[in-house]
Amino acid sequence: MKCLSQFQNVKEAARSMSQVKKADIVDLLNAVADEAEKNIESLLIENKKDLDRMDSNDPKYDRLKLTKDRIEGIAGEMRNVAQLPFPISEVLEEKTLDNGLKLKKVRVPLGVIGVIYEARPNVTFDVFALCMQSGNACVLKGSSDAEYSNKAIVSLIHGVLKAKGFNSEVLQLLPPDRSAATELMNAIGYVDILIPRGSQGLINSVRENANIPVIETGAGIVHTYVDASADDKKAIDVVVNAKTRRVSVCNALDCLVIHKDKLSLLPQILAPMKAFDVEVFADEDAFEAAGDYPTQLLQKADEESYGTEFLAHKMSIKTVSDIDEALDHIYKFSSKHSEAIIAEDATVITQFFNEVDAAAVYANASTAYTDGAQFGLGAEIGISTQKLHARGPMALRELTSYKWLVTGDGHTRA
Repeated sequence: MKCLSQFQNVKEAARSMSQVKKADIVDLLNAVADEAEKNIESLLIENKKDLDRMDSNDPKYDRLKLTKDRIEGIAGEMRNVAQLPFPISEVLEEKTLDNGLKLKKVRVPLGVIGVIYEARPNVTFDVFALCMQSGNACVLKGSSDAEYSNKAIVSLIHGVLKAKGFNSEVLQLLPPDRSAATELMNAIGYVDILIPRGSQGLINSVRENANIPVIETGAGIVHTYVDASADDKKAIDVVVNAKTRRVSVCNALDCLVIHKDKLSLLPQILAPMKAFDVEVFADEDAFEAAGDYPTQLLQKADEESYGTEFLAHKMSIKTVSDIDEALDHIYKFSSKHSEAIIAEDATVITQFFNEVDAAAVYANASTAYTDGAQFGLGAEIGISTQKLHARGPMALRELTSYKWLVTGDGHTRA
């Protein structure tokens, strides 16, 4: 294993985290944020090397791209994470048994967290910040698409770690080749949990091949249902925002499910999307109701138009006759990430909330809010679509486990 020494070093470094004080971590994260802002120009130079190797039409291009505003935003989120409550040693439960034993259930770090991710260099900063603030060490395996960006970011962070007296081995960046991913998926005894972030293909590969525990952050096949009771302005605003705000992220809208009584509203929903050249795959009823939407952007939907995470300026439309038909469609095609309803009927909203099985379920709000920072978590290490351990945006508390502290006075069991 060519990565063995890195696994050994990070495991040892994780032990040192138990001695780190909250104030020191706050100081560290703020210092990294400062350095990121001071080095914007050099980070953008390295990021451009990666961008120059990628087709600008690739859906991953926008995820890969760093800008001055994005780096400043990343630094701001890192400072936000630094101000969040330190979760380690939080007492979750405390009691004294009849025999006098004192039990205390306390929050502890997971240990060493591995992350395999595709072209998103911001993840490098986010994972580091969240792992530090939750007492964990981390092993990162970025893609070759972001090789120069990730190396520059990790080099910057390592410099601050050393300057602040931390063990810099708490952050490991593996080589970008696939063999390193294979080693990470088999780092038994070194890595406590593995989190894949990226395409469905990457997630499937990690789930099928990993021999260490995995938290699945699934693809976002996102629906918004416009009910017969929907307020027209809310429907237009929410659908357009969910689809066009940023198409390359997992919370972007993929399929508009619309009640047949609201088809007359469809031209107004689609009108703002012309400016974004959103390609629409509409079923028969929606196709006829689309009005003057550009013919070159409007196609008839087929079965493959549904259940697809587009990550692009594309959207499918499904017409339904009632809430039950809408729920059936979402049940069939949902990836259990984020789903939304636009409605004024409280009974319909309650039914939607109760029956939709997803990590985040919305009423009269854009699915663009499914994000750790937007949820007040500071940042996120991923959005879990599974049900064990964590679900939805994963931040500090989701990067911890717990242990029992048992105090006796010479107790022995009969």
